[in-house]
Amino acid sequence: MERFHCQVNGIANENIKTQIKNSLEKVEGVNKVCVDKARGSVEVIYNEPANQEDIKKSIEKTGHKIE
Repeated sequence: MERFHCQVNGIANENIKTQIKNSLEKVEGVNKVCVDKARGSVEVIYNEPANQEDIKKSIEKTGHKIE
């Protein structure tokens, strides 16, 4: 099991938090997603076939930038 942690710009409310979480949960291989609105961070626990590039793309598709 792999772990990916990053800071994401603009997690301002519950709707954005849910949008990011839902997007990441659609990535095949993602097991758990934790979005911390207060810290502006996202942690993803995943297995193959998911990889960090897929996770980053999924976050960026929601319109948010990884810091």
